[in-house]
Amino acid sequence: MATVAGRQNRVGRDELFFLISAIIMTIILVGGFSLQLAAGRSSFGSPVPVHIHAVIFFGWTMLYLAQNVLVDRGHHQIHRTLGWLAVIFIPAMLVMGVFVTVVKVREGQTPFFFQPLYFLIMNPLSVLFFAGLATAAIVKRRQTQWHRRLMFCAMTILLGPGFGRLLPMPLLIPYAGTAVFAAFMLFPIAGIIRDARLNGRVHPAWWWGIGALLVMQALISVIAVSRPGLAFYTMVTADAPGSLIDPLAFPPFSGSAAPPPPITQR
Repeated sequence: MATVAGRQNRVGRDELFFLISAIIMTIILVGGFSLQLAAGRSSFGSPVPVHIHAVIFFGWTMLYLAQNVLVDRGHHQIHRTLGWLAVIFIPAMLVMGVFVTVVKVREGQTPFFFQPLYFLIMNPLSVLFFAGLATAAIVKRRQTQWHRRLMFCAMTILLGPGFGRLLPMPLLIPYAGTAVFAAFMLFPIAGIIRDARLNGRVHPAWWWGIGALLVMQALISVIAVSRPGLAFYTMVTADAPGSLIDPLAFPPFSGSAAPPPPITQR
């Protein structure tokens, strides 16, 4: 009986950890975007595709939070049924994430704390790795411990835009991208520490998830200064205002002769 009670207690604490983490993630994302809106750095005057992009990504955030609430409350059947919405969300997020990034780069409207080429490589690769980890989590849906940890790691990638709006990004140039990466990596690291303390071992899903995140960041950093990356930028910005911008130079900062481009997404 003591063994059963101990196992149930660990399961309850496991679900509570993921629920609290989901709440914190949601606060970071909502807080980051709300701060920019309140500061007048973003508005509802963006083109329709940007609004569609925002609705889809915010919808996913709410779905992730709802799924963790359902599991914590014991509504597993509803959780499983609602989870199939991911089949719609993930491809939509991949398409809109890449599309909006390409449009902004072509227009020469990248955030001033990112080099245009870095921004062009970072966003598509981030959403691609998110889609990969989320898909792996769905494949592992019958193995709860794998499923929730892989989905957790996928969700941490989406924290980039939130942290990008909360951190003092101008002061972090030229390491803004690395700073955002370091910030959201705190979440899976917390998961590892929690596993080790509660279970005496670290679930292998964390190593796969963190490994994917490290590979993602390494690819972004390498491609963003490579000849293939430059060739890709030239192809994407052909016959567009973005072609007149140095892909490896930081856009003008506020207070300079030219106004900074509006902050759009990560």
